[in-house]
Amino acid sequence: MSTSTEPINAENALAGESAAAQLLEKLVDFEPTTFPVLSVYLNMQPDQHGRTPDLRPYLEREFKSLAHTWQVGTTERESFDRDAGRILAFVDQGLDHSANGLALFACSAKEFFETIQLDASIHEHRVYVYHQPHLYQLALIDDENPRYAAVLTDANRARIFVFGLGMKLDESRITGKKMHRVKVGGWSQARYQRRVDNAQQQHVKEVAEHLAKIVREDHITQIVIAGDSETVSRLMEELPQEFRGMVVEGPTLARDASEQEIFSSTIDKIREDSVKCDGEKVDRLLEAYRARGLAVVGPEATLEALTNGQVDELLLSKLLERTNQEPVQVDAIVAPEIPDSGGGTESDRPREASLPDLLVTKGKQTGADITFIEDSTLLESVGGVGAFLRWRNA
Repeated sequence: MSTSTEPINAENALAGESAAAQLLEKLVDFEPTTFPVLSVYLNMQPDQHGRTPDLRPYLEREFKSLAHTWQVGTTERESFDRDAGRILAFVDQGLDHSANGLALFACSAKEFFETIQLDASIHEHRVYVYHQPHLYQLALIDDENPRYAAVLTDANRARIFVFGLGMKLDESRITGKKMHRVKVGGWSQARYQRRVDNAQQQHVKEVAEHLAKIVREDHITQIVIAGDSETVSRLMEELPQEFRGMVVEGPTLARDASEQEIFSSTIDKIREDSVKCDGEKVDRLLEAYRARGLAVVGPEATLEALTNGQVDELLLSKLLERTNQEPVQVDAIVAPEIPDSGGGTESDRPREASLPDLLVTKGKQTGADITFIEDSTLLESVGGVGAFLRWRNA
């Protein structure tokens, strides 16, 4: 039995995800400041005619409207104007027009300027100005484009992909020895069939071993397996027990399906499975809360638990940002003190931020998992927010 396992273009793809992870770490660690921090999210998907959107007019309108909220000549206005100019220059000169989404974060007073262009889409243009980067949209993009493994296999060939943030991160191909049928009978026929079965079983075993290695090394939590029913059944039997619960039923795909076809079909399956799991997860949350277990519900209680570092997993309605537009004042318990800029005009103003972004930022800062619930009615009765806890106050 001869097989080959071939990794394909893993290094370059992983560099993109590494950059995203490094950026998120920088944003989470950003110390709040009295100076404005701009967070800009832009949808770069082409229109129905294939034309890339003209981003400058939108940005100019938004920046002009926001600029009037500071007096001319203040250090905050000067910092904002420099950031606006730099963002416009980047949009004019630095875009990769194959990207579907663009996020920029800037605060010239702190010499901070970061950009990331994504294969994953951003639903609509958004500009936020606060004392620290706005993380809600990045968390939503991450939730909608999870890291997962996709397997397309048959009796003697398998293709294994790792997808994340809307892009291929890794690909491997495993090829076993092909067994060609011949017209024989009697004992020869039986011996030949055993050889075929053994070859196929060995191939499936190698696929399972390689897949398990990928799942462990890449911290995969979901697997989509597509292929003929017999091979898929054998592969499930060969998978370690700990990984079988991660498997999502795969779509019907042609053996020679393109990478894009495989991604589009499997991400749809991942999202369908996620919607099914949402209801079960919310039910568990509410049951634990009613039993005074490791759960809290509602914006205030959840934010307090996040501040205390108690939250293991944060659950948010996907519509939370749209239904909670009013800013909330942030006291010293919820957010760290913002140092005085030394002569600035903003330091005495109440610090305000949107509740959804506060929840996400605190979640990221304390290492909580964040899950967005597609069906907004599931969490509607508790204000669209809840959390599973690591521990509860006595």
